[in-house]
Amino acid sequence: MTSRFAISPLIETLHALWLLSGRREAGVHRRWVEDGRRPYERLVRERPALAALVALFRRWDYNADFIAPPPSGVNVAFDDEIAVIRATPPEQAHREIARNLRGAPPPPPDLRAIMDRPDVVTLFADALEAVWREIVAPGWPRVQAILERDVVQRAGRLATYGWAAALEDLSPGVAWRADGGAGHIQVRRDNPGEDERYRLDGRGLLFVPSVFSAGVSTYLEDPWPFALVYPARGIAVEPQPSKGLARLIGRSRAEILLRTPATTTQLAALLGLSVGGAGGHVAALREAGLITGTRVGRSVLYHRTALGDALADGGWAPPSGSVSPSARPPSGRA
Repeated sequence: MTSRFAISPLIETLHALWLLSGRREAGVHRRWVEDGRRPYERLVRERPALAALVALFRRWDYNADFIAPPPSGVNVAFDDEIAVIRATPPEQAHREIARNLRGAPPPPPDLRAIMDRPDVVTLFADALEAVWREIVAPGWPRVQAILERDVVQRAGRLATYGWAAALEDLSPGVAWRADGGAGHIQVRRDNPGEDERYRLDGRGLLFVPSVFSAGVSTYLEDPWPFALVYPARGIAVEPQPSKGLARLIGRSRAEILLRTPATTTQLAALLGLSVGGAGGHVAALREAGLITGTRVGRSVLYHRTALGDALADGGWAPPSGSVSPSARPPSGRA
């Protein structure tokens, strides 16, 4: 099966809008949503098209394709993605908006008037760009680091151990079924309905990790390739080093140990360190035999050794007030 991974700042902006608009519960992102609510409400006042865009959001139903073009890779820029939206012919946008609204309660007349405008593509693109630049982009380095870490770790498990290992912690609703033959990926959807089967016919799947997504979303029709958008590892509050581990090797090094596998650049973004500072701590952990590195493309991915796993397993503490199993540091090996 030929499959690939992609990271999309535009899709993250759309998922962030679901949270900021209150169309979905904030969950672990509550503090981030509280911080972003005021600038979001200001943007809605300044750009009524933003409210019209949010009015199209439908769970478990069709959402207009042109506002979420499929990402082309892991290094795609927001500017490139928004340019794809801006190139959408108005007649295509109006067709998709009409389909989006079919069977849904009619939007308020002022919002419907915006949707019917000949320049609706430009209005929606401008609104999305404003949300990106003012709310999402300032925190993007950390979000990107989480997404990149998920891609590298999951792709490594897929290449080394196969589909079952790559999908085992993707979502409770996603699993690999061997079937005694070629096997298939089973996706349990939250909405009721009949089970459907889709043949990939050699096209593979596009995997898109997301920080702001609440669960797995499937894309099963053109213009998208078959795709799964899923919650990335590390979305919940990260485990904290125990006092004993922090005293033993230092707090920054303990935090790095718990957050591997990751590259030096990703660790710097996740922990708010300089790249040089993160590199120094990585070198010390490597010399102590707690982590090791594997070259992946132009980067080196650091992951825990068996000794590092043993130390991390006994040296973490759940965040204050949280006893979530998802906070436990996973194996440091990709």
